[in-house]
Amino acid sequence: MAKKQFKAESKRLLDLMINSIYTNKEIFLRELISNASDAMDKLYYRTLTDNISGLSREDFYIYLDPNKDDKTLTISDNGIGMTKEELEQNLGTICKSGSMLFKNESQDDKNAEDIDIIGQFGVGFYSAFMVAKEVEVISRAFGSDEAYSWVSTGADGYTIKGATRDTNGTTIKITLKDDTDDEKYSDFLEEYRIRTLVKKYSDYIRYPIKMTVTTSELKEGTEDEYEEITEDEVLNTMSPLWKKNKNEISTEEYNQFYKDNFYDYSDPSLVIHTNTEGAATYNALLFVPSRAPFNYYSKDYEKGLKLYASGVLIMDCCKDLLPDYFSFVKGLVDSSDLSLNISREMLQQDRQLQVIAKHLEKKIKSELLKLQRQNREKYEEFWKQFGMQIKYGIYSDFGMNVDLLSDLILFKSSFEDKYSTLEEYVSRMKEDQKYIYYACGDSVEKIKKLPQAELIMDKGYELLFLTENVDEFTMKVMRQFQDKEFRSISDDDLGLGEDDNEARKKKDEDNKELFDFMRDSLSGKVAAVKASSRLKSHPVCLSTEGGISLEMEKVLSYQPDEENRIKATKVLEINTDHKIFEKIKNLYKSDKDKVKIYTDLLYNQALLIEGMPIDDPIAFANSICELM
Repeated sequence: MAKKQFKAESKRLLDLMINSIYTNKEIFLRELISNASDAMDKLYYRTLTDNISGLSREDFYIYLDPNKDDKTLTISDNGIGMTKEELEQNLGTICKSGSMLFKNESQDDKNAEDIDIIGQFGVGFYSAFMVAKEVEVISRAFGSDEAYSWVSTGADGYTIKGATRDTNGTTIKITLKDDTDDEKYSDFLEEYRIRTLVKKYSDYIRYPIKMTVTTSELKEGTEDEYEEITEDEVLNTMSPLWKKNKNEISTEEYNQFYKDNFYDYSDPSLVIHTNTEGAATYNALLFVPSRAPFNYYSKDYEKGLKLYASGVLIMDCCKDLLPDYFSFVKGLVDSSDLSLNISREMLQQDRQLQVIAKHLEKKIKSELLKLQRQNREKYEEFWKQFGMQIKYGIYSDFGMNVDLLSDLILFKSSFEDKYSTLEEYVSRMKEDQKYIYYACGDSVEKIKKLPQAELIMDKGYELLFLTENVDEFTMKVMRQFQDKEFRSISDDDLGLGEDDNEARKKKDEDNKELFDFMRDSLSGKVAAVKASSRLKSHPVCLSTEGGISLEMEKVLSYQPDEENRIKATKVLEINTDHKIFEKIKNLYKSDKDKVKIYTDLLYNQALLIEGMPIDDPIAFANSICELM
């Protein structure tokens, strides 16, 4: 029988589908199982519309038959089958989709509401040629007594002829390619391999996927004689947890599903189960882990959700569904709006995927906020694990996510030494308080000892303790919260009153000559020396001018390019009420060289208090010894 040619640009298009659309050869089994599921859905739909009795969903199944001797894998179903014309139309024309046509014709029929048609673009069948040197399809349409065989070895064409099949449905027999050094196609005939692929991609197909398996059992009444038992085994569970009603699922079931599917031994701290219809129709089952994975804050960590199309796995890790600041979320999304045959490149441009991602972002935020307000202890544990990622989310993208994420932030606070949200801080602000005050340091204990913190806390103002490298960058990006500006205790203006400012200016004027001398003696290390209005018992501290703070300089100092490191514009502040200042004033009249030594000591002391390195530790130690 003469071969017929494909009606599309056969070889080029078939090569494109095999080599570009599908990047993983094992996908072929997923595609063929999904096609079989569609065929049974179509027949089930016919039983509803044509009032055909004697058939129910329980009668349908998919059968897999690996044959190592013949090097063939056969996938059979008892679905609607195809006529000779349909074989010609659906398999003879690449990208002709019978499933898509059926979906379009039945979209207004209320009987079709419970029908999930997975394949839509008609390319999935041809994935078989990634592993096959020949594909034979034998199909008998429901209601027909005739069966037909379609055979092809690839882009060179196909033949159609009469065949024999006992019942309606379709049988696809794949003759596998010979093994090579790079590819072992015979693996697809191994029982363990087939089980793995069904479990990975097709576990939630609604019809049973069966395979004959042989096991050995000890003969009854014997101690060492075994007999082989052959039976059909169902390989898939058929029941997606995420499609069940929430009130039917226990906490234990959610936890076990999470641990089984996402390889964690701890229960999740939060489960988000949502079903949405409308602009985007999908089911999502998301989990927030109770602890960060060991590699979470490393470049090796891969974010993403499992992506399903009508219960069939499209992608094991879809990055496009999660923003980086929620990258800790594990879980899956199942949507009937997405095509099973979609490629990674097409996926990135898919509008439905973008809509789903936006919905998920809002849902995750709302559920975290609910946890924060209803179970504070649990939320604080979550924050310790993943709070840094949310702060990075505010700092990155030029602050585009401030409005979305600022409600989620926690900082340790001087108020009862507990975590505080920004909203809680603002609610406790004193009437005369202009700013939200914060201080940076390696730990809460060290921050409390900073000279600049003393005055703020003595006035009864609450202080937020920022102990992570990203914290102050986050504050700078946010700038304010509920119209209240953030202000570091090292900033030039703390907004503590006009009287304090006027008094400080008067002291600067009275001591201008001395302060200028001290500044010059530091040879450019500080922009100015001035009287302080923020110090009480401490003699000295550093403040900054401009946008770069001392803490930011410390963080940026880890950059490898030493010459181009960004530095803060430092100001040395002197407590003019401290007795050390009286000593310096007297020395300025009689021994200016010693004033230089005192100035250098005070500057280095201020650096040490801030946790910053001093330029010359040996000179610093010698100066102390000289004065002693």
